[in-house]
Amino acid sequence: MASGQAGVGAIVGLGNPGAEYAATRHNAGYWWVDRLAGRHGLQWREDRKLRVAVATWSVPGIGPIRLARPTGFMNHSGGPVAALVRYFDIAPARLLVVHDDLDLPPGTVRLKQGGGHGGHNGLRDIHRHLGPDYLRLRLGVGHPGQREAVVGYVLARPPADEAAAIEAAIDRSLACTDWLLRGEFERAMQQLHTQAS
Repeated sequence: MASGQAGVGAIVGLGNPGAEYAATRHNAGYWWVDRLAGRHGLQWREDRKLRVAVATWSVPGIGPIRLARPTGFMNHSGGPVAALVRYFDIAPARLLVVHDDLDLPPGTVRLKQGGGHGGHNGLRDIHRHLGPDYLRLRLGVGHPGQREAVVGYVLARPPADEAAAIEAAIDRSLACTDWLLRGEFERAMQQLHTQAS
């Protein structure tokens, strides 16, 4: 990831719709984009055709950045994400997808470009519709220890200490947003990956 390349033009947070899922681990991506939108006073608008909620952030010196949340369920994220970037003519390399990650402990955050989906159903569907060449911001939520327990785990609320750690990771990564928008991905990675979790 070389510095000076085109920065992020769209940020998609993954999650499941509905109040029953709002506070669950699988919705960490929603938490991230909601926090960013709230900080800048942005309003969400549902686009039924694209099947996303969109908030447009006008960044001085950069232009409009699209924040989005697919309005369907996690495992059907690919179609809406692909439709979003095509509609706004944003190259996949300028797309940042924010999601929960079982392979990282709560409080850990990592930036990654390209690669596999790691078994994440939202990423798997995005790969199917768009390919793998996009940025991911991985928010650690921990692992239950047994594969058969994963579904129930990600669809449950984390205990207070884990929730606080995830929220702290969101705050740390939001502090790198300007670098991401300017294409300074290596700088953002260095900051995020060297911080104590």
